[in-house]
Amino acid sequence: MSKDIFKELEKNIGELTSISESDRIVMLKNIQSMKNKKINVMITGATGCGKSSTINALFNTEKAKVGVGVDPETMSIEKYELDNLTLWDSPGLGDGKEKDNQHGKNIIDLLYKKDDSGNALIDLVLVILDGGSRDLGTSYKLINQVIIPALGDSAKDRILVAINQCDMAMKGRYFNYEENKPEPKLVEFLEDKVKSVKDRIKEATGVDIEPIYYSAGFKEEGMPQQRPYNLSKLLYFIVKHTPEEKRIHIAQNMTKEEEMLKDDDRLIDYNKKVKESFLGSIVKSVSKGASVGADIGGSIGSIFGSAGKAIGSAIGGAIGAIGGFIGGLFGW
Repeated sequence: MSKDIFKELEKNIGELTSISESDRIVMLKNIQSMKNKKINVMITGATGCGKSSTINALFNTEKAKVGVGVDPETMSIEKYELDNLTLWDSPGLGDGKEKDNQHGKNIIDLLYKKDDSGNALIDLVLVILDGGSRDLGTSYKLINQVIIPALGDSAKDRILVAINQCDMAMKGRYFNYEENKPEPKLVEFLEDKVKSVKDRIKEATGVDIEPIYYSAGFKEEGMPQQRPYNLSKLLYFIVKHTPEEKRIHIAQNMTKEEEMLKDDDRLIDYNKKVKESFLGSIVKSVSKGASVGADIGGSIGSIFGSAGKAIGSAIGGAIGAIGGFIGGLFGW
């Protein structure tokens, strides 16, 4: 993204003539509060499940500051720092008993960490399964015996399970690489796999999870990028499970390459839902405590271009129009 959402928000709120000065002050303070929020996402899974390719596909990691945790319990966990979004790339299980014990302890320690306000540091855990693997025993152990117990009562809202490399679920058969989508026989197989994963987790923990399947795509040196499949659905689920006041940091750092988010199962329009979610959360956060007029939503939405303005204006009520000016940042 070439522009900074927060600067654009401040600029446009500063120039609005349809709000009172007191509302302008409230809204500018709200923008500053949003800017100071931090979001932490843990991404974990067994070796070879595609954590790195997923991170690279979803986010602008080329500009990420890469490092490791400074505390002993996070030394084996790599960090990607993208402005106020931190991605914690943690090894999963399956590397031998001794390493598994250490990885499990590191994950639990990180999930128990608190931020400066005393809240859980990790907002969301994304567990990636290898769609091409028949043996998911270590992944179930990671989810059922390590992550869900550490998350406690908030597990349902803070864990996502995603099956990567869906194109390889039947060893590459029944995936139409030309059209970049699974054929009906593979779709049926993948839906059965999703149900099996959901049932296994529910039976072991009592927690209802809605796994999804996708392919992060890959890029080998000298070769063209294979387009992801269902990446837009994965992004939609991530945004849905992110606290509203922090979603703007996902928007700031997500991929802006339309080709990466083009192909999905089309059950719903995931890209539109993601945009509506971003705009809705920004409108709500910016206008909190302000008695804004009906044109505010469209003004904010316009940052996202004409489509963003239309979405922002439709978000609803007196603050609906705030959506209008954010779109140019994304080319919506």
